[in-house]
Amino acid sequence: MPASKARQPARRPAPKGAALQRQAKTVLRRLLAAYPDAHCALDFRNAYELLVATILSAQCTDKRVNMVTPALFEKYPTPKALAAAPRDDVEAMIRSTGFFRNKAKSLIGMAGAVAGEHGGRIPDTMDALTHLPGVGRKTANVVLGNAFDRNEGIVVDTHVTRLSQRLGLTRARTAVKIEQSLMPLFPQARWTILSHLLIEHGRRVCSARNPRCGECVLADVCPSARL
Repeated sequence: MPASKARQPARRPAPKGAALQRQAKTVLRRLLAAYPDAHCALDFRNAYELLVATILSAQCTDKRVNMVTPALFEKYPTPKALAAAPRDDVEAMIRSTGFFRNKAKSLIGMAGAVAGEHGGRIPDTMDALTHLPGVGRKTANVVLGNAFDRNEGIVVDTHVTRLSQRLGLTRARTAVKIEQSLMPLFPQARWTILSHLLIEHGRRVCSARNPRCGECVLADVCPSARL
C-alpha cells in the first residue's frame, strides 16, 4: 500500500462526562509528580514587578523578559517612578522584547493609573486589574495567582491552549472559552499551578511541532498521542 494511503493508527476518542473528569484528575496528578518545582518563569519580587514583566512577556520569551527587567526595575522601582518615565527611555530599555512602543505605552499608562487611582499599590481584584491600561484577563490571572495567591482563573497561553486541546480537555478555540472549559474540571486551589504544569510540559515534551510522545507521562491517556 502506498505510504500516502497507509492506514493511520486509530486515536483514542476524546473523553466526555465522567471520563473527562477522570482525565483531568489524571493529568493533574501526573504532571504534579513530573514537575514538582513548576513555578512562574518570570523573575519578580513583588506584584508591581510581576505585572510589568507579564506585560512585557506578550509575544516574547520569559528568558528575554528576565534579561530586560533588572535594569528597568532599578531605574523605575515603583509605579510612580515608571509613570513619570520618558516614553523614549522606556522604549529603549525594552526594545528587545518586541512591540516595544505599544508595551511602553501600556507600562506607563498602567503605572499612572496605579499611582493615581490605587495609591501606588497594584490592585488585587480581577475587575480593578483589567481596568488598568494594557492589562487583560490573562495578565490579571498571572498577577492574582502568583503575586497574591488568589485563584481567580486559569492562565491560557499558547502552551495551555495546545495541551488542553491535545489532551481532550476542551474543544474550545479561544482563550476565554478554553479557560471556561478548564475551570470546572480542576480544583480552584490548583488553577494557578495547573497553568505552570501545562506550560512546563509543553516546553519540555509536548512541543508544537515535534511532541515527544514516547517520553510523555500522559501518552497512555492522550487522545492525540503518536505512538
